[in-house]
Amino acid sequence: MENIIEAGDLKKTYKLPGEEINALKGISFNVKHSEFVAIMGPSGAGKTTLLNLIGGLDNLSSGGLKVLGNEFSRLKEKDLSRIRRKSIGFVFQDFLLIPSLTALENVEMAMYLAKTDVNRENAVNILKRVGLGHRLKHLPYELSGGEMQRVAIARALAISPKIILADEPTGNLDTKNSQNIFDLLKQLNEEEGLTVMMATHNTKLGYQSKRAILMRDGNIEEDQKITGD
Repeated sequence: MENIIEAGDLKKTYKLPGEEINALKGISFNVKHSEFVAIMGPSGAGKTTLLNLIGGLDNLSSGGLKVLGNEFSRLKEKDLSRIRRKSIGFVFQDFLLIPSLTALENVEMAMYLAKTDVNRENAVNILKRVGLGHRLKHLPYELSGGEMQRVAIARALAISPKIILADEPTGNLDTKNSQNIFDLLKQLNEEEGLTVMMATHNTKLGYQSKRAILMRDGNIEEDQKITGD
């Protein structure tokens, strides 16, 4: 099975007035197509930095990072933007829905921003896939936290991505909704072959994935395959 992500001696340094912060200190790993990888570790471990680099939201300082066959260190911002729009779906802790738009309109907006055809029927079907066929016309404030995150996942799916990057997607949810959102991501991985990388503090959820990468202080402490449920 081919690698969809390849990181070699990947480093990221943030230069601030009077100091440098080494967020990633030279990490190496590969992710194969259709893997589900949980990135775990305490705050400051480098989880979000890693996802931002893989998603083309930030630039690496040194090392190699190849995503979907593209060497990110060699790409200009317009090329990174194109890859983000066409191939990578993002899910964040804070949902980031547009409050004045309905669930359906939020998904359609994602299509518009990705410069793909805004297809209402497709948007409806995506919301049905995430269990929100009965919430199409609801505004975000009319939805529960779990439902808002489902809309956020539907929005990520609107571009038919090859990779889903989820940064603490259950961080603002209770235990039941956290498990439901994880189960949805796992279903998308298993049934549709989406590659999922999920950063999480929740070790109970993380160890339900197929693979766990444990990070601390910008390094990978452990990279383990997980068998069973």
